[in-house]
Amino acid sequence: MPQILTVSCKLSVHPHQVEKLNAVLNTFASCCEYVNQKTPGNLTNQIALQSLIYKEARAYSGLSAQMTIHAIRRVCANRKTAKQQNRLVKGFAPTSANYDSRTFTFKEKDWTVSLTTLKGREKFSLQIGNYQQHSLTGRNPKSAVLVKRKDGSFYLQIQVESEPPKAEKTNQVLGVDLGRTDIAVTSNGEKFSGKQITQIRDKYTRVRTSLQQKASKGTRSTRRRVRQILQRLSGRERRFQAQVNHTISCQIVQQAKTTSQSIALEDLTGIRARTNQQPRSKTERRRANSWAFFQLRQFLVYKAIKLGVKLVLVDPRYTSQTCHKCLHIHPVQGKSYRSGKKFQCGHCNWCGDADENGAKNISALGLLLDQPRGSGLACSLSDNFLGLLKSPTSA
Repeated sequence: MPQILTVSCKLSVHPHQVEKLNAVLNTFASCCEYVNQKTPGNLTNQIALQSLIYKEARAYSGLSAQMTIHAIRRVCANRKTAKQQNRLVKGFAPTSANYDSRTFTFKEKDWTVSLTTLKGREKFSLQIGNYQQHSLTGRNPKSAVLVKRKDGSFYLQIQVESEPPKAEKTNQVLGVDLGRTDIAVTSNGEKFSGKQITQIRDKYTRVRTSLQQKASKGTRSTRRRVRQILQRLSGRERRFQAQVNHTISCQIVQQAKTTSQSIALEDLTGIRARTNQQPRSKTERRRANSWAFFQLRQFLVYKAIKLGVKLVLVDPRYTSQTCHKCLHIHPVQGKSYRSGKKFQCGHCNWCGDADENGAKNISALGLLLDQPRGSGLACSLSDNFLGLLKSPTSA
């Protein structure tokens, strides 16, 4: 099954081309609004919606045939997402538009692209680095998304299709425990400390709080200036998180590839809502909620697919409370052998890093998914572990 990766490329746009690109984005958003308002809100089938509104939408917007179809697809996708989140589609901002092979052309020879606008084709040079050039070399991309960022710059998100290598079969599993003190700890003992990351995040919080206090007491021009600074600060913090998550995920997947291991992760879906019900200080709540752990999981998944490393998800229950040596849990309900970063088993007296202990338990659970006939769990707790397993996610 092919893997689709997105390569973000900045466009070199001349002043006379800015108006044409803005017109495309505004018209595309307007067409989406028209389709959304003129059709039943519960209709999410693309074929049915297209047969119902295509001619009217194209006549109303003046878009090309393909871009009108993409606008209808955008409405369907947004409605499906809104339905899952139990809300309605409120509107469409003029910030992006979809292109395909009929409306978009990429030329590797001079690193340019050609895009269809409302007034014919326009040619743009790509301002890209070595990573983008390497990803696009020898490729013939068929689709892309034109994006306008808050600073007014234009980017083209080019979708590149590739055939990833088949995941190798192995009886070795690299367990990964995610946390806040250490962002990630592997069952091999490798740790990715979160101490410096926490300090940087706390600094962003202090600066943001200070700016908000100035805005509340300042003039109108002061508030406007503070909003601009907060926008830049938000983007900087978001890029910092993405860079750290990229680095951690790359090292973990490379380690698994080198040692011929598959990867096992905890399925932490809904963990934030559950932990927020527990009594915690405002600072602890902010630290726990602000890191993008789901983004880290996404990076691990797509990098594992790219390198042919299998990735599975396991249930996180009891992984931090169980001793990986003897599979013993504290007999008193509500108590645990774990205290902060330290885990000391009261049954076999094993003592060590609590996150590494959890990672080893995750590794054992991941191994059960590949070898269901031989669990290797030699105590009554193995029955509990077997009940906690979830369907594997192949990567």
